[in-house]
Amino acid sequence: MSTFDPALPLARAATIPAAWYTDAEIARRERDRVFGRTWLVAGRTDQVDQPGQFFTAEIAGEPLLVVRGNDGVLRGFFNVCRHRAARVAVEECGTATRLRCRYHGWTYDLAGNLRGVPEFDGVADFRREDNGLTPLAVDVWGPFVFVCLSPPPQPLAEFLDPMPARLAPAGLDQLQFVARKSYELDCNWKVYCDNFLDGGYHVNTLHLSLASVLDYPNYRTELFQWCNVQSSPLKPPAPGHDASAAPVRAGDAAFYWWLYPNFMVNLYSGVMDTNLVLPLGPSRCRVVFDFYFPRSASPAATAEFQQQSLEVADRIQAEDMDICADVQRGLASRCFDTGRYSVRREAGVHHFHRLLAGQLGS
Repeated sequence: MSTFDPALPLARAATIPAAWYTDAEIARRERDRVFGRTWLVAGRTDQVDQPGQFFTAEIAGEPLLVVRGNDGVLRGFFNVCRHRAARVAVEECGTATRLRCRYHGWTYDLAGNLRGVPEFDGVADFRREDNGLTPLAVDVWGPFVFVCLSPPPQPLAEFLDPMPARLAPAGLDQLQFVARKSYELDCNWKVYCDNFLDGGYHVNTLHLSLASVLDYPNYRTELFQWCNVQSSPLKPPAPGHDASAAPVRAGDAAFYWWLYPNFMVNLYSGVMDTNLVLPLGPSRCRVVFDFYFPRSASPAATAEFQQQSLEVADRIQAEDMDICADVQRGLASRCFDTGRYSVRREAGVHHFHRLLAGQLGS
């Protein structure tokens, strides 16, 4: 752990070592000290608007459940039966009046209390009230549901600052969820985050359609305690450049927010997508894209715009998947250990690495 020095300024710093992207012990430590101690996005509020609605998730190997109780209270639990550890909810989302484990039929109410225990008479010193589902902290901001797997080190609002205030003008409440796409990548989750955070460094070489609308010389990164934002003015594509992204990546500016450790919010005029990066092991991850668009009075025009926007996002994601897999292969080479940061472009990557080192070393 001592091979990365988070105290060094950007101009003198070297990146985190290659072993942090390939080593199983580092992945185990991340599961405990990063994903186990930080507010994490788990789902969307529209999935749990009404009493009885629930969704499930798995983050860094932990099965989770969020449910709206009959009393209207939103609650989070580990999705683990207290009898033999099977999941009590197996669907991605749905509506329920109770939570019944499919293994032995133990049944819990929507507040997590154990109600039904088949054929358990005669078990000494067993109390139902001591065997409810294990709770976890849950809170919301905008359309996002957050959980924390251990007692939160700070309130969610403090952790998010200044994202809510800075994003208020974007009118997130006027956007609606439209589609979800998931991708599995042959790379460590941090490789994907590094790629996102590199200040547009890779855009001109890998994302030609996006590069044609970004005012790259004026692309900027701002750093905050637990998040950062990259922004760029938008411009019309020059003649002869790939203009395929221009109709759906329009407006005055693009904003790319990142929230530690694994959540991204991408904003253009009339378009928002979020990226949730989930580790699947030292060399694999899943990226979940949720796409949001404004409500419109013209369904046909809206559907065409949305489809074109999703196609652009899918093409850009394919380009990122390819380079991230390439980077992961290189990180396993005996010839590579650390690199240096571009002072002009990679302040966001350095910010991420410093936060990561702070938690992994604690």
